[in-house]
Amino acid sequence: MINTYPLDHPPRIAVDGLDAAGKSTLADDLVPFVELHGRAAIRVSMDGFHRPAAERYRQGELSPEGCYRDSFDTEAFIRGVLEPLGPRGSLAYRTAVFDVERDAPAAAPVQIASAGAVLLVDGVFLLRPELRPHWEFAIFVDTHPEEILRRALARDAGRFGSKEAVRKRYEKRYLPAQELYSSEVDPRRLADVVVENTDPATPFVTRASGRALALER
Repeated sequence: MINTYPLDHPPRIAVDGLDAAGKSTLADDLVPFVELHGRAAIRVSMDGFHRPAAERYRQGELSPEGCYRDSFDTEAFIRGVLEPLGPRGSLAYRTAVFDVERDAPAAAPVQIASAGAVLLVDGVFLLRPELRPHWEFAIFVDTHPEEILRRALARDAGRFGSKEAVRKRYEKRYLPAQELYSSEVDPRRLADVVVENTDPATPFVTRASGRALALER
């Protein structure tokens, strides 16, 4: 699939999915696959394009609407990553503009991509309307909500202070925000490939678009 893309600009590949679904792991696992085909991999996470906390939580810390609408600076992401790595782009990009842990701008330097590189982006809500036209290929990582919550309780208790705080945030904010996203956008339909990852030991493809199948030929 990788070598079917021309070298005029990096193909921009989205790895979308639910929180804690395994998006980052899958995107990281694709790096050696890309490099095996002789192309450089550019790894970017949407987490580097959060908005400041005052903007993210202006509708309330547990608001699913706020999570979906206000969490990310999509304009900065388009301007800093997708457009420069797209057709006729400058190839000058940044991997982050905001440090969510410090709640402050990030100091990520401008980098120059080779035209033959491949962009791999992980994040939530990547197939929303303003981002959708910029992707050459999109993967959606699907996982059962009960497994999402189990992973979050194991992973995020330190970040949010307790398992109860994690449970509350996921049940009130993150999972309902994904439901809102699904109802408005239907990312599973829009993605070129849907990967079922409830059991990370045995992930499997549940859907492949005509474009995905054509690229494999």
